[in-house]
Amino acid sequence: MQADPARPDCAIETINLVKIYKGGVKALQGVSFCAKKGEIYGLLGPNGAGKTTTVKILSTLIKPTSGVARILGHDVVQESGTVRRLIGVVPQDLTSDDEMTGFENVYIHARLYGLSRREAEEKAWEVLEFMGLTEAAKRKTITYSGGMRKRLEIAMSLVHDPQVLFLDEPTLGLDVQSRRHLWDLILSLKKQGKTILLTTHYMEEADYLSDRVGIIDMGRIVAEGTPEELKRRLGGDRIHIRPVDPAQAPVIGKTLESAGFTVVLENGEVIVKVPKAEEALLSIARVIEKFNIADIRISKPNLEEVFLELTGRRLRDEESLDPFKYRIMSRRVRK
Repeated sequence: MQADPARPDCAIETINLVKIYKGGVKALQGVSFCAKKGEIYGLLGPNGAGKTTTVKILSTLIKPTSGVARILGHDVVQESGTVRRLIGVVPQDLTSDDEMTGFENVYIHARLYGLSRREAEEKAWEVLEFMGLTEAAKRKTITYSGGMRKRLEIAMSLVHDPQVLFLDEPTLGLDVQSRRHLWDLILSLKKQGKTILLTTHYMEEADYLSDRVGIIDMGRIVAEGTPEELKRRLGGDRIHIRPVDPAQAPVIGKTLESAGFTVVLENGEVIVKVPKAEEALLSIARVIEKFNIADIRISKPNLEEVFLELTGRRLRDEESLDPFKYRIMSRRVRK
């Protein structure tokens, strides 16, 4: 059966992408999406949802079991050589050499892409300056902080001027300040016209950076749209009620349901779904006035709530062991 023709508006396109690993593990179960030219497309999902597998297929590192994946109209399996010249990839794992300087890492990467010595040197300095690493360029990368190390990885991926950039969990393990700095750089790359596929399990990151978001869970895209479109699907605000005694939450919930409110119980807290919190708050307060309440707060819809609504479970901001600190620590142990 012949695949559908490539869509001219898609820089990244997947059609019913399936990946089954040895042992029958289904990493992807029919993933389809289109990242349009010049946009940041966020793949938001928990660890193990299929984000990294998708990036590996799109960057020609592994082949899909079935389905189609294209970069700027080029099939990632049939035209892998062309695809590799069009893309830059920043994987979760560090690829730069600890014992080389930042400049040497970027320069060698440029040479591997076929740039002449002069072109490689000029381009290396250009991307290092863009990433704010000029002053540290002659230092060994083992001395770099986590944020600097990640910026170096991006510099390496940009040295051949790719049109499409894959950022796989780019801020994993970084502190808040380094994360924000990297966000600004990613937005600068978008302004240059690059198409960016960003995988993340940070809701705030997907919300802040993405033009559109695909929520992926258990190898499937369960929702897609702009962050605002996805949040509007929830249809209103949330009022969080925390009783002094968490055991009272079910009783409060039933009381509010009897009064006509839609209620969810979570971790000893009562969450009331309402169209507008400001208009409903007084009525809710009257219903629960006989209970001892520790705290009431209002929240606007966010991507965490969208994920909970779609899957019945939370998308947690799980922090892994900082890969940068781990590599430095492991070197010290070996010494």
